[in-house]
Amino acid sequence: MFYVYAISSLEHNYIYVGLTKDIKERIKRHNVGRERTTKFYSPFELIFSEVCRTRIEARVREKYWKSGVGKEKLRAIRGS
Repeated sequence: MFYVYAISSLEHNYIYVGLTKDIKERIKRHNVGRERTTKFYSPFELIFSEVCRTRIEARVREKYWKSGVGKEKLRAIRGS
């Protein structure tokens, strides 16, 4: 089982989308600065997640959420 997730920086206008097998551990890594791509934007809050059965399915969903349409939907979720 894989998770596609989106986290939003609490201090910057930044949304990160990723995929993982262990969502709690992954968000913890983002918040303590152990992920190079997000370390300068922490702390984060989880704004969206979905479960996928396979890595391939998760990768397709991750690509969607990283697209322009997906990011706009995530901004709307964050704003509500």
